[in-house]
Amino acid sequence: MITSVKEILTKAKECGYAIGAFNTVNLETTQAILQAAKELRAPVIIQVTEKTMEYAGGRGIFQLIKNQAEFYAPEIPVGIHFDHGTSFEIVQRAIEIGFTSIMYDGSRKEYVDNNAMTKKIVDYCHEHGVTIQAELGSVPYLGEGYEISNDDWDKMMTNPAQAAEFVYATGIDTLAVAIGNAHGFVKERSMPDYERLSAIQTNVSIPLILHGASDWDATQVDEAIKRGISCFNVDTSLRTSFTNKIIQAVNNDEMASFDITKFLGGARGAVKESVKKKIEIFGSTGKA
Repeated sequence: MITSVKEILTKAKECGYAIGAFNTVNLETTQAILQAAKELRAPVIIQVTEKTMEYAGGRGIFQLIKNQAEFYAPEIPVGIHFDHGTSFEIVQRAIEIGFTSIMYDGSRKEYVDNNAMTKKIVDYCHEHGVTIQAELGSVPYLGEGYEISNDDWDKMMTNPAQAAEFVYATGIDTLAVAIGNAHGFVKERSMPDYERLSAIQTNVSIPLILHGASDWDATQVDEAIKRGISCFNVDTSLRTSFTNKIIQAVNNDEMASFDITKFLGGARGAVKESVKKKIEIFGSTGKA
C-alpha cells in the first residue's frame, strides 16, 4: 500500500531500525524491490532521480511504481520518493506528477544559499502536503574532478552545530548527512565519522538519511543505526546486480533465443536478492 514516507521513517526512527530507499529505473527493478519487500514483510521506499524521469518519463515511472505497489504489494508499506532534485522547477514538476516525498539537494551551494533555497522549497512542499528532505555537507560523486584527502573530508562532512541551525531555519522533515560516505564508486573516507554522526543525532530530532551506502557491510550499518540513521539510500549495488546478470547472459549465449523476458527476468531476480540482503542488514524484516 502506498504510505507516507514521513510515516515510514518516523516509525523506523522510533523503533530503532532503518528503511531501504531503493532506486529504480524500470519495471524489472521496481518488481524486484517489491518482491523482496513482500517476501521479507518489510516497509520500503522506492525512489527515482531526475535522470530516471528523463529516461522513463516522469509520469510514466511514477505511475508504474504506484500501480505495481497497489496491485502486487497491498500489504507492504511502500513510499514513493523523488531523489536529488536540484532546482525549484524540478521540485514543482515532481509534485505536479504526484510525488509526496522529495529531496532537494543544494549541497553543492554555499551554506547560506543552500539554506535560503531549501527554505523556499520547504514552504512550497509543505503547502502541498509534501515531505521534504535536504542535504547538509557533501557526499561526493564520481567525476567531480578531485582526489579527496583527509583535510577535504573534514570540510565536506556535516557540521553538527550547523545541522541544528539548518533544520530549525528550514523546517525540513528529514536530513541527509555526510560522514565520509560517497556515491557510486568514489573511494570513501577510511572510516565513517561515527562520533560526528552521534553529535548530529544529539542536535536534531528528525530522521537522518545516509546516501552512498550501497557497499556498507552489516557492522557499519549497525553502528550507523545506533547513532541515528533511519534510512539508507541504495542504487549502485542494484545497478551492478542488474548489469552483471545481463553480461553473464550474453557471455553464456543465453540471449540466442531473443527471449527478452528470459534475460530481463534473470536480472530482476539478481536485483531482488540484492535488495533482500540490504533489508536484512537494515533490520526492517518483518516490520511491515
